[in-house]
Amino acid sequence: MQNLIKNLKLKRRAIARLAAMHFYGNPSAGLKIVGVTGTNGKTTTAELLYKVALNLGYRAGFIGTTRIMINEEELKMDRKIPTTPDVLALNKIFTEMVEKNCEYVFMEVSSHAMDQSRVAGTNFVGGIFTNLSQDHLDYHKSMENYFRAKKKFFQMLPATAFALSNADDEHGSLMLEGIKAKKFSYGFDENPKARDRGISPIPCFGEKYFYGKILKSDFNGLKLEINGDKIHSNLLGKFNAYNLLAVYGACELLGFDMGKVKKMLENIEPPRGRFEHFTSADGILGIIDYAHSPDALEKVLLTIAEIIPTKKEILVDTEEPKKNKIICVFGCGGDRDPLKRRIMGRIGASLSDVPIFTSDNPRSEDPEKIIAEMKTDLSVSLAEKVETIPNRREAIIEAVKLAESGDVILLAGKGHEDYQEIAGIKHHFNDMEELKKALE
Repeated sequence: MQNLIKNLKLKRRAIARLAAMHFYGNPSAGLKIVGVTGTNGKTTTAELLYKVALNLGYRAGFIGTTRIMINEEELKMDRKIPTTPDVLALNKIFTEMVEKNCEYVFMEVSSHAMDQSRVAGTNFVGGIFTNLSQDHLDYHKSMENYFRAKKKFFQMLPATAFALSNADDEHGSLMLEGIKAKKFSYGFDENPKARDRGISPIPCFGEKYFYGKILKSDFNGLKLEINGDKIHSNLLGKFNAYNLLAVYGACELLGFDMGKVKKMLENIEPPRGRFEHFTSADGILGIIDYAHSPDALEKVLLTIAEIIPTKKEILVDTEEPKKNKIICVFGCGGDRDPLKRRIMGRIGASLSDVPIFTSDNPRSEDPEKIIAEMKTDLSVSLAEKVETIPNRREAIIEAVKLAESGDVILLAGKGHEDYQEIAGIKHHFNDMEELKKALE
């Protein structure tokens, strides 16, 4: 069986190179392509880089989970494509980008793409690693396999390319070990050290370390200092601070005008469904986020907890300020990694004041079975907090009924998606539309 799998992967790589080199004439050679890989932050990092390049006057493309852009035009596809398209679709997109005079392309590179050789033969000028946490184990079977798939991306980078890695992640230094590309890193740890996994730590944080400090973080945005430069941003939360740090480092390594880059980062908006937020007329803060892994959900909820304001009223009986509530509506996808369901259930229940377990995309599975698995590891006290509403629209309406001025409603898991897949059928459903409708 192992030999069969190995032969299949070799055939995929050969087909990929044939598609790139012969059928399409190696279009990626005429582009400066930067790939972004990691569990979380790929879309935001790649799309912010794309927006910066456009604003600097370059012709640029973006390939990611949310959409495919060629300059300022969204590419219409006949079917939904994965985060990283298959090799034939990818090279067709590259060809169109070359024809439309793109210079730069910023794209997400998924672990599935690396395992299936979808980007074999692609000429990258740079690669970025954001972080690694549990996800896609239904496919990779183990965290070690998942890590190796990500690592393959950095191993394929040529010596002329840059590799920019998150030094604060335990896998950050390992991604840079033994690769040909020029090594760089970023993080908020003033004195980064390689993590020891039973072997001697290897100080491979590269030729330059982009060191960031969070000077201020609240619902008005972020104030950062990066290697002495101060930047204000409309983006919220520490996870976005990491994305901004990666973008800043990549822009410098690409030789962009950093004076202009800093100004652009101050006004740039998040991609659709990535901590997208608004305040209702009643003063309720609504947040839509694609968080669908344990780590992503935890980071979003911790971010909200850090910056949520305190009610101005003082309770008469305690004379202590009362915190506004975090109401979290989320579920787990069907036909996907079942191991993360109980973990996400525990995180959502413990880090929100009102956790509402509902459906994500149940696909072919029974929504109530998925929710039951989400509740498996809850203590009695946590289980008592949870409201179970399988219908996502009804769950959102209930969240709005429970919310008061100053409270936060987080809808997690679907982000930019405009559908819900139930029993194999896709129905139109958009979290932002549903939340605004319920608040009205």
